[in-house]
Amino acid sequence: MASATGRRIVEMVWEDLRPSRILTKEAFDNAITVDMAIGGSTNAIIHLTAVAGRVGVPIDLHTLNRLSDDTPVLVDLKPSGQHYMEDFFAAGGVGAVLRELREHLHLDCRTVTGQTLGERLASDDTWVDRGVIRSAREPFQSVGGLVALFGSLAPGGAILKRSAADARLFESEGRAVVFDSLEDLSNRIDDPALDVRPEDFLVLKNAGPRGAPGMPEAGYLPIPLKLSRSGVKDMVRISDARMSGTAFGTIVLHVTPEAATGGPLARVHTGDRIRMSVKERRLDLLVDPAELSRRATAAPPTVPARGYRRLYLEHVLQADDGCDFDFLRP
Repeated sequence: MASATGRRIVEMVWEDLRPSRILTKEAFDNAITVDMAIGGSTNAIIHLTAVAGRVGVPIDLHTLNRLSDDTPVLVDLKPSGQHYMEDFFAAGGVGAVLRELREHLHLDCRTVTGQTLGERLASDDTWVDRGVIRSAREPFQSVGGLVALFGSLAPGGAILKRSAADARLFESEGRAVVFDSLEDLSNRIDDPALDVRPEDFLVLKNAGPRGAPGMPEAGYLPIPLKLSRSGVKDMVRISDARMSGTAFGTIVLHVTPEAATGGPLARVHTGDRIRMSVKERRLDLLVDPAELSRRATAAPPTVPARGYRRLYLEHVLQADDGCDFDFLRP
């Protein structure tokens, strides 16, 4: 594969097949559709948005919702299902998924092979293991892996990996139990004295792109020890962080604007009520706006006088824009 890739790169130079001819809006729609069909990587949405931004192609989360609602999950793959990535590869891999998704894809998109996607698929191996990769007529799940939520807590949007979440929590309201930082989370999450119940919403602040850690994969908040010992397996967890693709649970990520920029997340207090509705695509903080305006937010990160940290803090974009640098966009 490495040798073939090297040969193809040289051929592309002679053919003048540039990235700008491949990275089109339709191609990004195809990529999001595939992401939905394999269960929905949350990190992939940030990466795709950043790459698309470099070529001036806007990706908004409303488009993600439209594509996700039209695309079933086809792959029985952890954490949405039971199989591992090597099983997916052996079952036919991405090629098999693309063939099942033909009706959902823009087949006239140019690929790095020089062929259109439709031409490439016509010459592909047709092997598929239906125990791992289901048909579009009999999918693993009826809708795509991700859904974007909007509302007073996430005006710019937030992401839920619904394919790996507990559907019983999709329409719920709970009391916020707030952690102001990763350090605060680490210090208190397993404290036997922590005031927390299974129906509460765990909230982590200041873990977004401008937060002190720089948006780590910390959104997979652990179940408090006192609850996990009593048998609690899942509860709603909300943050401006990211998470690993292997994580399972009802976890809302990439809340935008993040807490470090003074977004609504920064004003959430323990005891506030939060309502989540996957059906309505809503995530709302049920606090009177006048009360929110009175609440102070933490001081923004200190910007150094020089160096990479200053450049980063002054120019990094929010999650809905791919966390890229603003000066790298057209």
